[in-house]
Amino acid sequence: MAPRPSWRGHLKLSLVACPVSLFPATTAANEVHFHLINPATGNRIRMQTIDPEAGEVERRDLVKGYEVEKDRHILLTDEELKSVRLESTRTIEIERFVDASEIDRIWWSDPYFMVPDGKAGLDAFSVIRTAMEEAGKVALARLVLTTRERVVAIEPRGRGMLVTTLRALHEMRDEEEILGDIPSSKRNAPMIEIAEKIIAQQQGPFDPAAFNDRYEEALRALIASKEDGDGGGVTAAPPREDNVIDLMEALRRSLEQGGGKGGGGKARPAAKAKPAAKAPAAKSKSKPAAKAKPKPATRRRAAG
Repeated sequence: MAPRPSWRGHLKLSLVACPVSLFPATTAANEVHFHLINPATGNRIRMQTIDPEAGEVERRDLVKGYEVEKDRHILLTDEELKSVRLESTRTIEIERFVDASEIDRIWWSDPYFMVPDGKAGLDAFSVIRTAMEEAGKVALARLVLTTRERVVAIEPRGRGMLVTTLRALHEMRDEEEILGDIPSSKRNAPMIEIAEKIIAQQQGPFDPAAFNDRYEEALRALIASKEDGDGGGVTAAPPREDNVIDLMEALRRSLEQGGGKGGGGKARPAAKAKPAAKAPAAKSKSKPAAKAKPKPATRRRAAG
């Protein structure tokens, strides 16, 4: 089934306008979703609206309430909410153009594909898209989606354009309240140099297919095994916990191994262990070889 547009209207640049449609660029259709089931009957549970004193009530008789303090609400009817609802002009009017680098990534939110709606405005759409592409700019505009006005960023993408809603100022937390408590540390040049080499070993192109959702895959495997009737499943492997106290030693080992699993370099083969000396006949077990102690000069503490 072809996707349905979530918005239809016009894109306007000064006196040039064209009909367009917006389609969500993401979908949750491929995620695993669950229903609450009564295992005794196999029936799906139906949620009911219950008043602690009056019992079950009809949803159509309910109104929305804004809590101003505990157990005290300001009641608002649908008519009152409609009175302050922004009427969509069905027009995305470009207000200004900026460099994409001026918009911090933290502001970007939900993406939509913009396509021309019909052949009538195809030429105007192509002119706006091409001009933006050659100028290397991102357009800022306002759009009413689901009764809320959003500032959006518009940029060329393929033969169409990408419209991304931007988060509002009141949605953002003050980063100093969270990041400001991180203590400053002294620059440790040798450690940073090794870390930079590890980064160079692990650099490569971004491939979204390589970053699969392992929990989602485990869920699907579990469901498939239950459907086959064996009642089994799979369990995601716990994350590896390396208890490394010496940061410098950890960095050196990472560098020697090519930066880890994701690195472009190849890990060096582990040195073959020397065969242990034969134990005297009276002893049943051989004594494990003692680990070589690191030289004092190679051990450093991580900068505080």
